[in-house]
Amino acid sequence: MTLVYQSTRDEKNRVTASQAILQGLATDGGLFTPITYPQVDLDFAKLKDASYQEVAKLVLSAFLDDFSEEELDYCINHAYDSKFDDAAIAPLVKLDGQYNLELFHGATIAFKDMALSILPHLMTTAAKKHGLENKIVILTATSGDTGKAAMAGFADVPGTEIIVFYPKDGVSKVQELQMTTQTGANTHVVAIDGNFDDAQTNVKHMFNDTDLRARLLEHKLQFSSANSMNIGRLVPQIVYYVYAYAQLVKTGQITAGEKVNFTVPTGNFGNILAAFYAKQIGLPVGKLICASNENNVLTDFFKTRVYDKKRSFKVTTSPSMDILVSSNLERLIFHLVGNDATKTKELMESLVATGQYQLSNFDADILDLFAAAYADEAETAAEIKRVYEASDYIEDPHTAVASAVYQKYLSQTGDAAKTVIASTASPYKFPVVAVEAVTGETGLSDFEALAKLHTLSGVPVPPAVDGLETAPVRHRTSVAAKDMQAAVEDYLGL
Repeated sequence: MTLVYQSTRDEKNRVTASQAILQGLATDGGLFTPITYPQVDLDFAKLKDASYQEVAKLVLSAFLDDFSEEELDYCINHAYDSKFDDAAIAPLVKLDGQYNLELFHGATIAFKDMALSILPHLMTTAAKKHGLENKIVILTATSGDTGKAAMAGFADVPGTEIIVFYPKDGVSKVQELQMTTQTGANTHVVAIDGNFDDAQTNVKHMFNDTDLRARLLEHKLQFSSANSMNIGRLVPQIVYYVYAYAQLVKTGQITAGEKVNFTVPTGNFGNILAAFYAKQIGLPVGKLICASNENNVLTDFFKTRVYDKKRSFKVTTSPSMDILVSSNLERLIFHLVGNDATKTKELMESLVATGQYQLSNFDADILDLFAAAYADEAETAAEIKRVYEASDYIEDPHTAVASAVYQKYLSQTGDAAKTVIASTASPYKFPVVAVEAVTGETGLSDFEALAKLHTLSGVPVPPAVDGLETAPVRHRTSVAAKDMQAAVEDYLGL
Protein backbone atom coordinates (compact mmCIF):
# COMPACT_ATOMS: atom_id res chain seq x y z
CA MET A 1 0.00 0.00 0.00
CA THR A 2 1.32 3.41 -0.95
CA LEU A 3 1.78 5.88 1.91
CA VAL A 4 -0.81 8.68 1.90
CA TYR A 5 0.18 12.30 2.41
CA GLN A 6 -2.77 14.46 3.34
CA SER A 7 -3.17 18.22 3.62
CA THR A 8 -3.37 19.37 7.24
CA ARG A 9 -6.39 21.49 6.24
CA ASP A 10 -8.48 19.24 3.98
CA GLU A 11 -8.96 15.52 4.54
CA LYS A 12 -9.99 15.02 0.91
CA ASN A 13 -6.69 16.47 -0.39
CA ARG A 14 -4.55 13.32 -0.46
CA VAL A 15 -1.51 12.62 -2.64
CA THR A 16 1.47 10.26 -2.95
CA ALA A 17 4.97 11.22 -1.85
CA SER A 18 6.12 12.24 -5.35
CA GLN A 19 3.01 14.39 -5.88
CA ALA A 20 3.54 16.07 -2.49
CA ILE A 21 7.16 16.85 -3.40
CA LEU A 22 6.15 18.39 -6.74
CA GLN A 23 3.44 20.55 -5.19
CA GLY A 24 5.44 21.65 -2.14
CA LEU A 25 2.46 23.22 -0.35
CA ALA A 26 -1.12 22.08 -0.62
CA THR A 27 -3.30 24.49 -2.63
CA ASP A 28 -5.62 24.88 0.40
CA GLY A 29 -2.78 26.41 2.41
CA GLY A 30 -2.08 23.23 4.38
CA LEU A 31 1.02 21.05 4.51
CA PHE A 32 1.17 17.48 3.16
CA THR A 33 1.67 15.18 6.12
CA PRO A 34 1.77 11.37 6.53
CA ILE A 35 -1.43 10.08 8.17
CA THR A 36 0.13 6.68 8.94
CA TYR A 37 3.74 5.71 9.52
CA PRO A 38 5.62 3.14 7.50
CA GLN A 39 7.08 -0.02 9.02
CA VAL A 40 10.86 0.33 9.09
CA ASP A 41 13.19 -2.44 10.26
CA LEU A 42 15.55 -0.50 12.55
CA ASP A 43 17.96 -3.35 13.30
CA PHE A 44 20.91 -1.58 14.91
CA ALA A 45 23.03 -4.74 14.92
CA LYS A 46 23.16 -4.14 11.14
CA LEU A 47 22.64 -0.36 10.99
CA LYS A 48 25.63 0.38 13.22
CA ASP A 49 27.91 -0.61 10.33
CA ALA A 50 25.77 0.96 7.59
CA SER A 51 26.94 4.01 5.63
CA TYR A 52 24.94 7.22 5.65
CA GLN A 53 23.75 6.40 2.13
CA GLU A 54 22.49 2.97 3.26
CA VAL A 55 20.56 4.45 6.19
CA ALA A 56 19.11 7.05 3.78
CA LYS A 57 17.97 4.25 1.46
CA LEU A 58 16.19 2.42 4.31
CA VAL A 59 14.34 5.52 5.57
CA LEU A 60 13.56 7.15 2.22
CA SER A 61 12.24 3.96 0.61
CA ALA A 62 9.77 3.65 3.52
CA PHE A 63 8.50 7.26 3.38
CA LEU A 64 8.84 7.96 -0.35
CA ASP A 65 7.37 4.64 -1.38
CA ASP A 66 6.16 5.56 -4.85
CA PHE A 67 9.78 6.05 -5.99
CA SER A 68 11.46 2.92 -7.40
CA GLU A 69 14.62 1.48 -5.89
CA GLU A 70 16.59 2.65 -8.95
CA GLU A 71 15.18 6.19 -8.66
CA LEU A 72 16.11 6.43 -4.97
CA ASP A 73 19.60 5.04 -5.60
CA TYR A 74 20.11 7.70 -8.26
CA CYS A 75 18.91 10.51 -5.94
CA ILE A 76 20.91 9.32 -2.91
CA ASN A 77 24.15 8.71 -4.81
CA HIS A 78 23.98 12.13 -6.47
CA ALA A 79 23.18 13.90 -3.18
CA TYR A 80 25.56 12.39 -0.64
CA ASP A 81 28.84 12.44 -2.49
CA SER A 82 32.02 14.51 -2.61
CA LYS A 83 29.98 17.71 -1.95
CA PHE A 84 30.36 16.70 1.69
CA ASP A 85 33.82 17.16 3.17
CA ASP A 86 33.49 14.21 5.58
CA ALA A 87 32.87 10.65 4.37
CA ALA A 88 30.54 10.08 7.34
CA ILE A 89 28.31 12.90 5.89
CA ALA A 90 27.00 13.66 9.41
CA PRO A 91 29.76 12.81 11.93
CA LEU A 92 28.89 12.51 15.62
CA VAL A 93 31.43 14.24 17.89
CA LYS A 94 31.72 13.35 21.57
CA LEU A 95 32.25 16.39 23.79
CA ASP A 96 32.30 16.77 27.54
CA GLY A 97 28.82 15.58 28.61
CA GLN A 98 27.10 15.68 25.21
CA TYR A 99 27.31 14.49 21.61
CA ASN A 100 27.19 17.00 18.77
CA LEU A 101 25.77 15.73 15.49
CA GLU A 102 27.59 17.83 12.89
CA LEU A 103 25.14 18.57 10.10
CA PHE A 104 27.28 21.17 8.38
CA HIS A 105 29.70 19.27 6.19
CA GLY A 106 27.86 20.02 2.92
CA ALA A 107 28.38 22.67 0.26
CA THR A 108 26.95 25.60 2.27
CA ILE A 109 28.05 24.52 5.81
CA ALA A 110 24.57 24.39 7.32
CA PHE A 111 22.18 21.53 8.08
CA LYS A 112 19.93 22.52 5.19
CA ASP A 113 22.45 20.83 2.87
CA MET A 114 21.45 17.46 4.32
CA ALA A 115 18.07 17.65 2.62
CA LEU A 116 18.61 20.25 -0.07
CA SER A 117 21.35 18.26 -1.77
CA ILE A 118 18.76 15.53 -2.50
CA LEU A 119 15.56 17.57 -3.03
CA PRO A 120 16.38 18.73 -6.62
CA HIS A 121 16.96 15.08 -7.63
CA LEU A 122 13.73 13.95 -5.93
CA MET A 123 11.85 16.77 -7.61
CA THR A 124 13.16 16.25 -11.16
CA THR A 125 12.66 12.47 -10.79
CA ALA A 126 9.07 13.08 -9.62
CA ALA A 127 8.48 15.44 -12.57
CA LYS A 128 9.62 12.74 -15.04
CA LYS A 129 7.49 10.15 -13.25
CA HIS A 130 4.36 12.27 -13.71
CA GLY A 131 5.22 13.37 -17.28
CA LEU A 132 5.32 17.00 -16.10
CA GLU A 133 6.22 19.44 -18.85
CA ASN A 134 5.85 22.65 -16.80
CA LYS A 135 8.98 24.39 -15.57
CA ILE A 136 9.14 24.18 -11.75
CA VAL A 137 9.61 27.53 -10.02
CA ILE A 138 11.06 27.08 -6.55
CA LEU A 139 9.79 29.90 -4.39
CA THR A 140 11.42 30.14 -0.99
CA ALA A 141 11.65 32.43 2.01
CA THR A 142 14.83 32.03 4.03
CA SER A 143 15.99 33.08 7.45
CA GLY A 144 19.55 32.69 6.24
CA ASP A 145 20.50 29.12 5.39
CA THR A 146 17.75 27.55 3.29
CA GLY A 147 18.22 30.13 0.53
CA LYS A 148 21.84 29.37 -0.19
CA ALA A 149 21.47 25.62 0.26
CA ALA A 150 18.44 25.55 -2.08
CA MET A 151 20.23 27.63 -4.71
CA ALA A 152 23.33 25.47 -4.50
CA GLY A 153 21.09 22.42 -5.05
CA PHE A 154 18.97 23.84 -7.88
CA ALA A 155 21.57 26.01 -9.71
CA ASP A 156 21.38 25.20 -13.43
CA VAL A 157 19.13 22.15 -12.85
CA PRO A 158 17.18 21.87 -16.15
CA GLY A 159 13.45 22.64 -15.97
CA THR A 160 13.72 24.75 -12.79
CA GLU A 161 13.92 28.39 -11.70
CA ILE A 162 14.59 29.36 -8.10
CA ILE A 163 13.63 32.66 -6.42
CA VAL A 164 14.79 33.27 -2.85
CA PHE A 165 13.61 36.06 -0.50
CA TYR A 166 15.55 36.99 2.64
CA PRO A 167 15.22 39.74 5.29
CA LYS A 168 17.75 42.43 4.40
CA ASP A 169 18.92 43.09 7.94
CA GLY A 170 18.13 39.66 9.37
CA VAL A 171 21.06 37.47 8.22
CA SER A 172 24.81 37.44 8.90
CA LYS A 173 27.19 39.03 6.39
CA VAL A 174 28.52 35.59 5.47
CA GLN A 175 24.99 34.26 4.94
CA GLU A 176 24.12 37.25 2.76
CA LEU A 177 27.24 37.00 0.60
CA GLN A 178 26.73 33.27 0.21
CA MET A 179 23.37 34.09 -1.40
CA THR A 180 24.20 37.23 -3.38
CA THR A 181 27.28 35.67 -5.02
CA GLN A 182 25.43 32.49 -6.08
CA THR A 183 26.01 31.50 -9.70
CA GLY A 184 23.51 29.78 -12.00
CA ALA A 185 21.37 31.27 -14.78
CA ASN A 186 18.18 30.10 -13.04
CA THR A 187 18.93 31.60 -9.58
CA HIS A 188 17.34 34.84 -8.29
CA VAL A 189 17.83 36.43 -4.88
CA VAL A 190 15.77 39.28 -3.45
CA ALA A 191 16.36 41.15 -0.17
CA ILE A 192 13.18 42.47 1.48
CA ASP A 193 12.48 45.28 3.88
CA GLY A 194 10.91 43.20 6.64
CA ASN A 195 11.61 40.06 8.68
CA PHE A 196 11.46 36.35 7.88
CA ASP A 197 7.81 36.03 8.90
CA ASP A 198 6.92 38.74 6.34
CA ALA A 199 8.82 36.85 3.64
CA GLN A 200 7.24 33.51 4.54
CA THR A 201 3.69 34.92 4.78
CA ASN A 202 3.97 36.47 1.31
CA VAL A 203 5.42 33.28 -0.19
CA LYS A 204 2.51 31.27 1.26
CA HIS A 205 0.10 33.87 -0.14
CA MET A 206 1.55 33.44 -3.64
CA PHE A 207 1.19 29.66 -3.40
CA ASN A 208 -2.47 30.03 -2.46
CA ASP A 209 -3.33 32.72 -5.08
CA THR A 210 -5.58 30.98 -7.65
CA ASP A 211 -5.23 33.79 -10.24
CA LEU A 212 -1.46 33.67 -10.05
CA ARG A 213 -1.54 29.87 -10.32
CA ALA A 214 -3.64 30.10 -13.50
CA ARG A 215 -1.27 32.66 -15.06
CA LEU A 216 1.71 30.46 -14.27
CA LEU A 217 0.06 27.47 -15.96
CA GLU A 218 -0.58 29.58 -19.08
CA HIS A 219 3.20 30.08 -19.23
CA LYS A 220 3.83 26.36 -18.48
CA LEU A 221 5.15 27.18 -15.03
CA GLN A 222 4.22 25.90 -11.55
CA PHE A 223 5.40 26.71 -8.03
CA SER A 224 7.06 24.36 -5.63
CA SER A 225 8.85 24.94 -2.35
CA ALA A 226 12.34 24.13 -1.10
CA ASN A 227 11.87 24.90 2.56
CA SER A 228 10.75 22.42 5.14
CA MET A 229 7.08 22.94 4.28
CA ASN A 230 7.92 20.54 1.40
CA ILE A 231 7.79 16.93 2.57
CA GLY A 232 10.76 16.23 0.24
CA ARG A 233 12.82 18.49 2.50
CA LEU A 234 11.50 17.04 5.73
CA VAL A 235 11.79 13.30 5.12
CA PRO A 236 15.56 13.29 4.35
CA GLN A 237 16.07 14.98 7.73
CA ILE A 238 14.73 11.87 9.51
CA VAL A 239 17.76 9.96 8.23
CA TYR A 240 20.40 11.66 10.34
CA TYR A 241 18.66 10.95 13.63
CA VAL A 242 18.63 7.23 12.85
CA TYR A 243 22.25 7.46 11.69
CA ALA A 244 23.32 9.30 14.88
CA TYR A 245 21.73 6.58 17.01
CA ALA A 246 23.49 3.89 14.98
CA GLN A 247 26.84 5.66 15.57
CA LEU A 248 26.22 5.67 19.34
CA VAL A 249 25.57 1.90 19.20
CA LYS A 250 28.65 1.36 17.01
CA THR A 251 30.99 3.20 19.40
CA GLY A 252 29.55 1.38 22.44
CA GLN A 253 28.15 4.59 23.98
CA ILE A 254 24.69 2.95 24.22
CA THR A 255 23.18 -0.49 23.74
CA ALA A 256 20.53 -0.94 21.05
CA GLY A 257 17.08 -0.11 22.47
CA GLU A 258 18.44 2.43 25.02
CA LYS A 259 16.57 5.74 24.84
CA VAL A 260 18.44 8.83 23.66
CA ASN A 261 17.42 12.50 23.93
CA PHE A 262 17.81 14.97 21.07
CA THR A 263 18.15 18.72 21.58
CA VAL A 264 17.35 20.73 18.47
CA PRO A 265 17.72 24.49 17.88
CA THR A 266 14.31 25.35 16.54
CA GLY A 267 12.84 28.09 14.35
CA ASN A 268 10.47 26.75 11.72
CA PHE A 269 10.05 23.42 13.57
CA GLY A 270 11.07 21.19 10.63
CA ASN A 271 14.28 19.76 12.08
CA ILE A 272 12.73 18.68 15.41
CA LEU A 273 9.65 17.38 13.60
CA ALA A 274 11.92 15.05 11.63
CA ALA A 275 13.19 13.71 15.00
CA PHE A 276 9.53 13.19 16.02
CA TYR A 277 8.96 11.14 12.85
CA ALA A 278 12.11 9.14 13.60
CA LYS A 279 10.51 8.18 16.92
CA GLN A 280 7.24 7.23 15.18
CA ILE A 281 9.09 4.64 13.06
CA GLY A 282 10.69 3.08 16.11
CA LEU A 283 13.82 5.09 17.00
CA PRO A 284 14.27 4.83 20.81
CA VAL A 285 13.82 8.52 21.68
CA GLY A 286 13.44 9.70 25.28
CA LYS A 287 12.85 13.45 25.07
CA LEU A 288 12.86 15.90 22.19
CA ILE A 289 14.19 19.14 23.66
CA CYS A 290 13.01 22.14 21.69
CA ALA A 291 15.55 24.97 22.02
CA SER A 292 14.59 28.55 21.12
CA ASN A 293 16.40 31.88 21.20
CA GLU A 294 14.76 35.04 22.58
CA ASN A 295 11.97 34.65 20.00
CA ASN A 296 10.64 32.03 22.35
CA VAL A 297 7.15 31.52 20.96
CA LEU A 298 7.64 27.72 20.92
CA THR A 299 8.83 27.55 24.54
CA ASP A 300 5.68 29.34 25.61
CA PHE A 301 3.52 27.07 23.45
CA PHE A 302 4.87 23.88 24.99
CA LYS A 303 4.46 25.28 28.48
CA THR A 304 1.02 26.90 28.11
CA ARG A 305 -0.61 25.08 25.08
CA VAL A 306 -1.22 28.57 23.68
CA TYR A 307 0.57 29.67 20.52
CA ASP A 308 0.81 33.45 20.63
CA LYS A 309 2.79 35.33 17.98
CA LYS A 310 1.74 38.72 19.38
CA ARG A 311 5.13 39.74 20.77
CA SER A 312 8.04 41.85 19.71
CA PHE A 313 10.27 40.30 17.05
CA LYS A 314 13.90 40.14 18.18
CA VAL A 315 16.92 40.13 15.90
CA THR A 316 19.48 37.84 17.55
CA THR A 317 22.89 36.30 16.87
CA SER A 318 21.09 33.08 15.83
CA PRO A 319 19.11 34.56 12.91
CA SER A 320 17.88 31.29 11.43
CA MET A 321 15.69 30.97 14.54
CA ASP A 322 14.33 34.53 14.44
CA ILE A 323 10.85 33.31 13.60
CA LEU A 324 7.47 33.91 15.26
CA VAL A 325 5.34 31.73 12.97
CA SER A 326 6.79 28.21 12.94
CA SER A 327 5.26 26.71 9.80
CA ASN A 328 6.02 23.09 10.54
CA LEU A 329 4.36 23.19 13.91
CA GLU A 330 1.13 22.89 11.91
CA ARG A 331 2.03 19.27 11.15
CA LEU A 332 2.51 18.48 14.84
CA ILE A 333 -0.76 20.27 15.68
CA PHE A 334 -2.48 18.08 13.07
CA HIS A 335 -1.14 14.94 14.83
CA LEU A 336 -1.95 16.36 18.29
CA VAL A 337 -5.63 16.79 17.37
CA GLY A 338 -5.90 13.24 15.95
CA ASN A 339 -5.11 14.11 12.29
CA ASP A 340 -8.25 16.26 12.23
CA ALA A 341 -7.95 18.64 9.24
CA THR A 342 -11.04 20.68 10.13
CA LYS A 343 -9.74 21.36 13.63
CA THR A 344 -6.22 22.17 12.35
CA LYS A 345 -7.62 24.59 9.77
CA GLU A 346 -9.66 26.39 12.48
CA LEU A 347 -6.57 26.81 14.67
CA MET A 348 -4.46 28.11 11.78
CA GLU A 349 -7.18 30.56 10.76
CA SER A 350 -7.34 31.74 14.36
CA LEU A 351 -3.59 32.43 14.24
CA VAL A 352 -4.04 34.64 11.16
CA ALA A 353 -7.15 36.39 12.51
CA THR A 354 -6.19 36.91 16.18
CA GLY A 355 -2.45 36.18 16.34
CA GLN A 356 -2.93 33.14 18.56
CA TYR A 357 -4.66 29.80 19.12
CA GLN A 358 -5.20 27.55 22.11
CA LEU A 359 -4.90 23.78 22.06
CA SER A 360 -7.69 21.73 23.63
CA ASN A 361 -8.60 18.00 23.37
CA PHE A 362 -5.16 16.89 22.26
CA ASP A 363 -3.02 13.76 22.49
CA ALA A 364 -1.13 14.34 25.74
CA ASP A 365 1.32 11.48 25.02
CA ILE A 366 2.65 13.30 21.95
CA LEU A 367 3.07 16.53 23.85
CA ASP A 368 4.85 14.73 26.71
CA LEU A 369 7.64 13.78 24.32
CA PHE A 370 8.72 17.41 24.15
CA ALA A 371 10.58 19.60 26.61
CA ALA A 372 11.22 23.26 25.75
CA ALA A 373 13.28 26.19 26.96
CA TYR A 374 15.12 29.14 25.49
CA ALA A 375 18.54 30.77 25.82
CA ASP A 376 18.98 34.53 25.70
CA GLU A 377 21.88 36.28 23.99
CA ALA A 378 24.13 36.36 27.07
CA GLU A 379 23.50 32.65 27.77
CA THR A 380 24.26 31.76 24.15
CA ALA A 381 27.61 33.61 24.18
CA ALA A 382 28.48 32.09 27.58
CA GLU A 383 27.74 28.60 26.22
CA ILE A 384 30.07 29.07 23.22
CA LYS A 385 32.82 29.99 25.70
CA ARG A 386 31.97 27.15 28.13
CA VAL A 387 32.08 24.48 25.40
CA TYR A 388 35.34 25.91 24.03
CA GLU A 389 36.97 25.84 27.44
CA ALA A 390 35.64 22.37 28.28
CA SER A 391 36.19 20.64 24.95
CA ASP A 392 38.39 22.91 22.77
CA TYR A 393 35.47 23.02 20.34
CA ILE A 394 33.65 26.03 18.89
CA GLU A 395 29.87 25.93 18.36
CA ASP A 396 27.96 28.27 16.11
CA PRO A 397 25.32 30.42 17.93
CA HIS A 398 22.37 28.17 16.89
CA THR A 399 24.09 25.06 18.20
CA ALA A 400 25.05 27.01 21.33
CA VAL A 401 21.37 27.86 21.94
CA ALA A 402 20.60 24.12 21.88
CA SER A 403 23.61 23.34 24.03
CA ALA A 404 22.66 26.00 26.64
CA VAL A 405 19.05 24.77 26.72
CA TYR A 406 20.28 21.20 27.22
CA GLN A 407 22.37 22.37 30.22
CA LYS A 408 19.21 23.96 31.68
CA TYR A 409 17.19 20.79 31.05
CA LEU A 410 19.89 18.68 32.70
CA SER A 411 20.07 20.80 35.84
CA GLN A 412 16.23 20.94 36.12
CA THR A 413 15.49 17.26 35.49
CA GLY A 414 18.67 15.33 36.29
CA ASP A 415 17.78 13.20 33.21
CA ALA A 416 20.97 11.23 32.66
CA ALA A 417 20.02 9.79 29.23
CA LYS A 418 22.64 10.25 26.53
CA THR A 419 21.84 13.40 24.59
CA VAL A 420 22.63 14.40 21.02
CA ILE A 421 22.73 18.10 20.11
CA ALA A 422 21.78 18.86 16.52
CA SER A 423 24.70 21.04 15.45
CA THR A 424 23.09 22.95 12.62
CA ALA A 425 25.79 25.23 11.24
CA SER A 426 29.52 25.70 11.15
CA PRO A 427 30.86 28.53 13.33
CA TYR A 428 32.43 29.80 10.09
CA LYS A 429 28.95 31.01 9.12
CA PHE A 430 28.85 33.29 12.17
CA PRO A 431 32.53 34.05 12.78
CA VAL A 432 32.09 37.42 14.52
CA VAL A 433 29.69 35.97 17.10
CA ALA A 434 31.86 32.90 17.72
CA VAL A 435 35.14 34.82 18.12
CA GLU A 436 33.61 37.50 20.34
CA ALA A 437 32.09 34.85 22.61
CA VAL A 438 35.39 32.99 23.02
CA THR A 439 37.82 35.96 23.23
CA GLY A 440 35.68 38.98 24.16
CA GLU A 441 37.17 40.79 21.13
CA THR A 442 34.69 43.18 19.48
CA GLY A 443 34.59 45.24 16.31
CA LEU A 444 36.02 42.58 13.97
CA SER A 445 34.75 42.36 10.40
CA ASP A 446 33.41 38.99 9.27
CA PHE A 447 36.58 38.29 7.34
CA GLU A 448 38.94 39.30 10.16
CA ALA A 449 36.92 37.01 12.40
CA LEU A 450 37.22 34.12 9.91
CA ALA A 451 41.02 34.23 10.17
CA LYS A 452 40.83 34.46 13.97
CA LEU A 453 38.39 31.56 14.13
CA HIS A 454 40.78 29.43 12.13
CA THR A 455 43.55 30.18 14.64
CA LEU A 456 41.29 29.43 17.65
CA SER A 457 39.68 26.27 16.34
CA GLY A 458 42.40 24.72 14.21
CA VAL A 459 39.62 23.77 11.75
CA PRO A 460 40.45 24.70 8.12
CA VAL A 461 38.36 27.52 6.59
CA PRO A 462 35.69 25.67 4.55
CA PRO A 463 35.53 26.23 0.78
CA ALA A 464 31.96 27.60 1.24
CA VAL A 465 33.34 30.83 2.77
CA ASP A 466 36.94 30.83 1.55
CA GLY A 467 37.18 33.54 -1.11
CA LEU A 468 33.68 34.86 -0.37
CA GLU A 469 35.02 38.36 0.30
CA THR A 470 36.25 38.76 -3.26
CA ALA A 471 33.50 36.79 -5.06
CA PRO A 472 31.47 38.99 -7.47
CA VAL A 473 28.03 39.98 -6.13
CA ARG A 474 25.47 38.89 -8.80
CA HIS A 475 22.18 39.65 -7.04
CA ARG A 476 21.38 43.16 -5.85
CA THR A 477 17.55 43.33 -6.00
CA SER A 478 15.83 44.73 -2.93
CA VAL A 479 12.05 45.28 -2.56
CA ALA A 480 9.46 46.13 0.08
CA ALA A 481 7.77 43.02 1.49
CA LYS A 482 4.47 44.03 -0.19
CA ASP A 483 6.19 44.03 -3.62
CA MET A 484 7.43 40.44 -3.50
CA GLN A 485 4.83 39.16 -5.93
CA ALA A 486 5.64 41.91 -8.42
CA ALA A 487 9.32 40.83 -8.29
CA VAL A 488 8.32 37.19 -8.99
CA GLU A 489 6.10 38.21 -11.91
CA ASP A 490 8.92 40.32 -13.30
CA TYR A 491 11.46 37.47 -13.14
CA LEU A 492 9.02 35.04 -14.78
CA GLY A 493 7.85 37.42 -17.48
CA LEU A 494 4.20 37.30 -16.37
